[in-house]
Amino acid sequence: MAKAISIRLDERVLRDLEELSKSTERSRTFLINEAIKTYIAEYGDYRVALDRLLDKDDELISGSELRSRLGL
Repeated sequence: MAKAISIRLDERVLRDLEELSKSTERSRTFLINEAIKTYIAEYGDYRVALDRLLDKDDELISGSELRSRLGL
């Protein structure tokens, strides 16, 4: 079930959103919802990568070592 929220946008962001909405024939709500879903998914990937990078016990290998291990 969808729920309503209220947000404040910078004028420039709102203008860009309006232009995109018109050019894609999609509602602002649709575009905002898609942008938030994408951000959440990408942020999750970012956190995993950052956590692995900061893990002192996680082995770091070079690209050439990775290819070698994969037999490429």
